[in-house]
Amino acid sequence: MLKRLAICLSLVAGVASAQDRPVVATVNYPLAWMAERLGGDAVEVLFPVPEGRDPSFWRPGLSEIAAIQQADLIALNGAGFATWTTRTSLPGSRLVDTSAGFSDAYIATQSVTHSHGADGEHSHTGTASYTWLDFAQAARQAEALAAAMKRRMPELGNQIDAALPGLVTELTALDAEARETLTTLQGTTILATHPRYQYLARAYGLDITSLEWDAGAMPNDTQWQELQTMAGETAATLLIWEAAPPEGAIDRASELGLKSVVFSPLATRPSSGDFVSVLKTQIADMVADR
Repeated sequence: MLKRLAICLSLVAGVASAQDRPVVATVNYPLAWMAERLGGDAVEVLFPVPEGRDPSFWRPGLSEIAAIQQADLIALNGAGFATWTTRTSLPGSRLVDTSAGFSDAYIATQSVTHSHGADGEHSHTGTASYTWLDFAQAARQAEALAAAMKRRMPELGNQIDAALPGLVTELTALDAEARETLTTLQGTTILATHPRYQYLARAYGLDITSLEWDAGAMPNDTQWQELQTMAGETAATLLIWEAAPPEGAIDRASELGLKSVVFSPLATRPSSGDFVSVLKTQIADMVADR
């Protein structure tokens, strides 16, 4: 309780200490990274999700909501990401839904209810929400964020105008690299431990079949049997883990004829590197030794 209170107080203090700089609050790491790139040292970026929590289903406390409400701009991902935002009073004039411009391209999903540790029981319903894994869509989200930042922070217009072309170019290059590199995986089935990769699959012509495993947890015997069955039915040879699995899990997958690759969807901030560098490495890992 005391630790949570300290975190909440630090959030509010952080906003207060940045009173000479406009604050951009974000619901996931990709948007935080984009805001940092666009605003540089001229903005304070608030991404309050605690380490180890899933931003998709994390629920902020009252102090955290208060800090977010004070921000000059609140950047949403849209597509059903961060469901708490639909049940919380947020100032409409300071909101930007960064994926609204391509909402007609959202991917519908089946409803599956399960739990993820401290984030509790939740459902994957209606819409795939990891939109930024189509890197062309990520570029459009960056453009939407830049436009909203200029609207809310006109004094930073020149800074944002100078930073946006480089950011879009970097994301466009990542998109092109993914299209070229992942071609070798087209026509094969890839297994994934969690349904995060719908936009990655569609954008780059991949067939990804997902399980419903908890990130970072050791699969139980039933789950291993399910994996073995799926591998046999699909002739898959590649298994994507959402997060690094426990010791021994990769060896057991290897016994089933599956090469393991950790491919973080980057909803949370990586321990090292940034959005583009981590994704480049993960894409290369997918096709290594093929």
